[in-house]
Amino acid sequence: MSEISTRVAGIDHTPPTGQFALLSQRRFAPFFMTQFLGAANDNLFKFAFTVLVTYQLNVSWLAPKMAGLVIGALFILPFVLLSATAGQWADKYDKGTIMRGVKVLEIGVMVLAGIGFWMQLVPLLLGCVFLMGLHSTLFGPVKYAYLPQHLSERELTGGNGMVEMGTFVAILLGNVGGGLMMGIPDTGVHWVAGSCFAVAVIGWLAALQIPASPSSDPNLKLNWNPATETWRNLKLAAEYPSVFRSLLGISWMWFFGAVFLSQFPSFAKEVLGGNTEVASLLLVVFSVGIAVGSLLCETFSHRHVEIGLVPIGAVGMSVFAFDLYLASKGLSHEPGVLMTVGDFVSHHAHWRVMADLGLLAFSAGLYSVPMYALIQLRAKPSHRARIIAANNILNALFMIVSSLMAGALLGRNFSIPEVFGVTALLNVLVVGYVFWLMPEYIVRLVMLFVTRIVYRLKVRGDENLPTDGAAILVCNHVSFVDAVILGVCSPRPMIFLMDHRIFKTPGMGWFFRAVKAIPIAPQKEDPQAYERAFERARQVLKDGDLLCLFPEGAITKDGQIQPFKPGIMKILETNPVPVIPSALHNLWGSTFSRIEGAAMAKPLRRGLFNRIGLVVGEPIAPQDVTPEGLQTRVQALLDEPSP
Repeated sequence: MSEISTRVAGIDHTPPTGQFALLSQRRFAPFFMTQFLGAANDNLFKFAFTVLVTYQLNVSWLAPKMAGLVIGALFILPFVLLSATAGQWADKYDKGTIMRGVKVLEIGVMVLAGIGFWMQLVPLLLGCVFLMGLHSTLFGPVKYAYLPQHLSERELTGGNGMVEMGTFVAILLGNVGGGLMMGIPDTGVHWVAGSCFAVAVIGWLAALQIPASPSSDPNLKLNWNPATETWRNLKLAAEYPSVFRSLLGISWMWFFGAVFLSQFPSFAKEVLGGNTEVASLLLVVFSVGIAVGSLLCETFSHRHVEIGLVPIGAVGMSVFAFDLYLASKGLSHEPGVLMTVGDFVSHHAHWRVMADLGLLAFSAGLYSVPMYALIQLRAKPSHRARIIAANNILNALFMIVSSLMAGALLGRNFSIPEVFGVTALLNVLVVGYVFWLMPEYIVRLVMLFVTRIVYRLKVRGDENLPTDGAAILVCNHVSFVDAVILGVCSPRPMIFLMDHRIFKTPGMGWFFRAVKAIPIAPQKEDPQAYERAFERARQVLKDGDLLCLFPEGAITKDGQIQPFKPGIMKILETNPVPVIPSALHNLWGSTFSRIEGAAMAKPLRRGLFNRIGLVVGEPIAPQDVTPEGLQTRVQALLDEPSP
């Protein structure tokens, strides 16, 4: 029975692996090294080329301050043209095979790039930028579709954090390596050419160890028309509102980040008065910031997909980007003299610039990792790679617009700090709009605040919470924030069936409406509202979602569990789904309980950070459910020690 209900409810009982421990496992380590080395090579090549045309070559048709924008636009152009095709391949064929083929392509491109560096052929190098963009276009859908195929829900945030950390450390090493090698007199371009080829070969060797990753849709018929397939992918993603809005949020992050990354060489030279080593230092600070933010997502989210971190990251991105504008707009330096790193860090004003860059990047890590994990968790597996391809298309379009916007502002004599300031203000508007479209982000932030500040929540048995499929969660009812606490523990949205009076609680009503809670009135009081609530509850289960109800029917007034009412049986008659018992510990006597006769009679009566717990039991098959039996199960969970 337990095995059947676990399978139906989509529960994963596999003990999760810590994010760093994944590096010792074949299901993750070869893939991680492959994507790490690919990102490193992309940036080693691009940054070395940017330094070449910014500092060393005088190319009449490519102004230094526009070089980063042109190179960036060429790199992302293939994402617009071919992401749709790449997404189809990733769904139709084995992902390991595709990754190995992409690495062979990279080796060939680096041979051409080596010739371009040795002979300083700028047009050939621009062509190689486009081809490396093609390499990344083919790799992108495979990269993010691979993770949910090999990691459990509780490993997704950590795995994505490792990938994001690895990507930006690779960006760091690639850019720093490219900058340092290009600074070697006379032979710099030779070192770059050899290094790019060597990294490509090592990446191919790592890809040979990637385990089999079978097709998610082997019968897929390929559509070779990129325009119609792109439109089809965008429509497919739009069928999942939370996924599509997260795609928009991620694409905006790339718009935002592209403004800063493309301007680092010019920002370092023209605004800060630094040499190539200073430009590399800025990239170090930025990459370390985003790597740390990405890695800490697993800690902050307690190994679940926690999108409540996204608003925190969004606020940080705006605040620190705007302060970067304020910190850098008044800086001056001696014309014609470029500072070394030692000279640069000796000025206290430059520390504020570096702090803003680091904290901006840290915030971007908190913002992006949960969104990527949410897309992977909620996208339909058979269409996952194509939805990620749609994400890449949107990312590319947003980055192209980013380049055009930055170029237009610079062309109208905006300074680089002013471009940063405009981007910070745009971030407020765009991210605010995304949150308005999808209030779930703000709802999860409220849940995080309650369970991390007002309370200190510990959970046991959360592996019993289903990641997919219809199920009912039942729990004892202790306080006005029970729904908040239960909601933050669930790996996906939970729909609550609750007393209509609690639904109308001043100050909390907006929250219950935002989580789409279903108010229910007693049958004797309002028969129509009673039946309407049950109809909505049945529809929730019919849609394959997770329903939560409190069978006591009201918040306890004495701290003891009250008799369970038979309403759940009415739901199970037409929707026989697994039922998961759970129990809240230590909430009685807290701010939002009725220990004083009414909630909030003595605000913060136990202070902040008081510990509470949730214990989740194993699912019960629908045919074995009775109100009395459920009450006994929940009482048994209450009698267990608090987590």
